[in-house]
Amino acid sequence: MTEQRSAMAQDSGVRFLYVTTDKLDEAWRIGETLVAERLIACSNVLPGMQSCYRWEGKLVRANESLLILKTREALVERVIARVKALHSTTVPCVVALQVVAGNADYLAWITRETQG
Repeated sequence: MTEQRSAMAQDSGVRFLYVTTDKLDEAWRIGETLVAERLIACSNVLPGMQSCYRWEGKLVRANESLLILKTREALVERVIARVKALHSTTVPCVVALQVVAGNADYLAWITRETQG
């Protein structure tokens, strides 16, 4: 079983970026901008997320929207820089997650859509 699991856990070259925003319209604007610029293939916007974090010494509870951005590894740094430029907060949450397995046709679509 371990050998089978290791064989499946390979880098697909695709990355999902996890991004949060304070405002739903900002989430849509960031996602649509990055798709139009072909930096990502797709953006999922999930409104209504609730967060708890410490900021500037205070405990904060906030309503946020979550974006999941899908791109290639080669574009991650450009996507991060673009999100930071488009985002309204000074320290936006934007992290890249490696995709190690998935529907090969879907992963290929992400690659095609981001090769503009």
